[in-house]
Amino acid sequence: MLKQIHELFMRYGIKSQTMDDIARALNISKKTLYKSVTDKSDLVHKVMVCYCESEKEFTREIFSKFDNAIDEMVEITKHVSEMLSNFHPSVHYDLEKYYPTAWLEFNKMKSEFHFNSVKQNIETGIKQGFYRKNLNTSVIARLHIEKIDLVFNAELFPISEFSFKEVFEELMRYHIRGIANEKGIAYLKQINVKNQII
Repeated sequence: MLKQIHELFMRYGIKSQTMDDIARALNISKKTLYKSVTDKSDLVHKVMVCYCESEKEFTREIFSKFDNAIDEMVEITKHVSEMLSNFHPSVHYDLEKYYPTAWLEFNKMKSEFHFNSVKQNIETGIKQGFYRKNLNTSVIARLHIEKIDLVFNAELFPISEFSFKEVFEELMRYHIRGIANEKGIAYLKQINVKNQII
């Protein structure tokens, strides 16, 4: 149920969807919906917790599946790009402005789990000889995580001119090409024949 509601929010935004809309989309009564949640804020929080756990699990799977740090970043970029291609422009704003507990949950995942994941990827890439040895991994990871919010900044990137997907993919190119050494860049050129993302 929570994954279905998450898809609904991604497609139409959060604030615009009433509990009646959500119940109708799930083909259940509003009374049944309220058996699981106290109000819409509680529902949004539960959806965000479910989403965060799903993203964490996906990242762990990618890290266990690929031995190469650049391949890890390429797969994560493809996953997020696909998600952003169906991302309603108001979702990020709705979360931050109207649903503070869900927003805190999202930020906690970003500042803790995603930070550690990026840092781990950089450290792995350095050991494998794909990333520059002189990188301060904590600084680069923090910079990268903070730049993610810029993807949704409508003043910097008006939705009439830029898609979230487009801005995110440029951010990932900027990140990986900024930390890769000659060997890493050569590998990127090699795999870009089939990926064409980074």
